[in-house]
Amino acid sequence: MTRLVFDHLTNWITAAASEHSHDLAVHVEERTGASRRAVLAALKRLVDAGWLTRSGTSRRPVFGPGALRQVARSYTLYGLQEDLPWQRDFAPHFALPRHVERMIQHGFTELVNNAADHSGGTSVTVSLRQTPTHVQLLVSDDGVGVFDRICAAFQLEDPQHAMLELSKGRLTSAPDAHTGRGLFFSSQLADVFDIHANNTAYQRRAWESAGWRKGRALPRQGSSIYMAIALNTTRTLDGVMAAWSIAGDGIDFDQTRVQLRLLTSEGQALDSRAAARRVGSRLTTFKRAEIDFEGVTDVGHGFTDELFRVFAKAHPQIELVATNATPRIEALVKSARGG
Repeated sequence: MTRLVFDHLTNWITAAASEHSHDLAVHVEERTGASRRAVLAALKRLVDAGWLTRSGTSRRPVFGPGALRQVARSYTLYGLQEDLPWQRDFAPHFALPRHVERMIQHGFTELVNNAADHSGGTSVTVSLRQTPTHVQLLVSDDGVGVFDRICAAFQLEDPQHAMLELSKGRLTSAPDAHTGRGLFFSSQLADVFDIHANNTAYQRRAWESAGWRKGRALPRQGSSIYMAIALNTTRTLDGVMAAWSIAGDGIDFDQTRVQLRLLTSEGQALDSRAAARRVGSRLTTFKRAEIDFEGVTDVGHGFTDELFRVFAKAHPQIELVATNATPRIEALVKSARGG
């Protein structure tokens, strides 16, 4: 006799309750091969745990999705159109505040599109989960891994340097087809955002000023990207996009922030012109760049001279703004600007 596994049921019971509200027990029996007694016991447990609601009568129950909801589906990447899974398989089964739904839709379509267009893989698995406080999205593909892909496309040697480029935004290996906004803005929309790829992981927490930092990697091939948004957030898609637009209208993505801590290990100085050139890479696509020294305790003259004199003079149209610098670093930056 088939044994019903609770954690497996939660992957699809939300959609089943939406589509089979009046005959859910029969549907679960047919889908799993379990006995009527086992199915009724499982449905009761799902109601008690908050995965289902039950109304109607004892003879004619009516089920619906509960406060806890989840849909998990896998897709072949070839020819995948990312808007169709969202419209058909996911959106109808969730009850989210409108501005939160708009943000998670943006993240969903951008991350699934990235898997289809850039991963080099064959399949993607998408899981969307709603709790009483958050909505959580996980997109996992079996491709080459986002950091390896960036390193190959931009001749980089270290996943850390790939993360530095990702953190700037406007990064794409297919500039004719993409603008490099998707992954960047998805990360900015989330309260929690994690990137796992080929034993490398970085995470971002909206409440931490430090921005991106290393995380504990999952031991798997390909990329897994997780984002979570609080249901009571005041953040909006338009507001996030506006924050990276000098005009404040969210139309142009023309300012960025460079986290220098992504270039160095804790306690090590940024001392080379090569490191400064990595910071300056692709900044010509922006009009303004904050150079964030948070977590950096020491830099060398070569680094500040290369970035704030040599690069700045070569690209006077770009405003470079040093932030979170120690007094000594501020003095070095000032000296380089006056050189």
